[in-house]
Amino acid sequence: MSTQKLLTFVQDMTRLLETRPAESVILDEGGKLVAALVSSDEWLPEAFARPHPAHYQQYLLYADPLDRLSIVSFVWGPGQKTPVHDHLVWGIVGGLRGEECETTFRKQPDGSYKASGSGVLEPGEVTAVSPAIGDVHEVANNLADRPSISIHVYGKNIGRVRRHVFDPATGEAKSFVSGYSNDVVPNLWH
Repeated sequence: MSTQKLLTFVQDMTRLLETRPAESVILDEGGKLVAALVSSDEWLPEAFARPHPAHYQQYLLYADPLDRLSIVSFVWGPGQKTPVHDHLVWGIVGGLRGEECETTFRKQPDGSYKASGSGVLEPGEVTAVSPAIGDVHEVANNLADRPSISIHVYGKNIGRVRRHVFDPATGEAKSFVSGYSNDVVPNLWH
């Protein structure tokens, strides 16, 4: 399996970020790059596409040494979902396999979080999150019989960012650092 498509994406995304564009440009132009990456799925090594029977997997594919971006494959087994959470950085998500259901949340005057929208991400489709446009959501595998996989690109090393999960009813926040499911990353140069 060739990782050339992932390497080309890393190079193109790094070139985009080197120009220090506004976040809206990153989400727009970066979104086009992510759409090209997820237009086919033969490039993702099997080791970074394996579901876990009890919880979703977050596999690091690449982390920029200057902390400008990270690329992660999320693998959701049937019935798996995240808690309601934030990101605190921009992110671009592309559907690679299966279907994911996203429910967005908005903070209410009383501090609780109320669902504000939902959508299904299918292969080849792209969506974005950021504190500027909304970054509190819950994501679930929309398929009951097989895994779903999405590719996430974030404006920092997301596995090291201290973020929050929320109790939607009360708004109570708990800090967490997600880390990653893998100990090694793909060799982009083989």
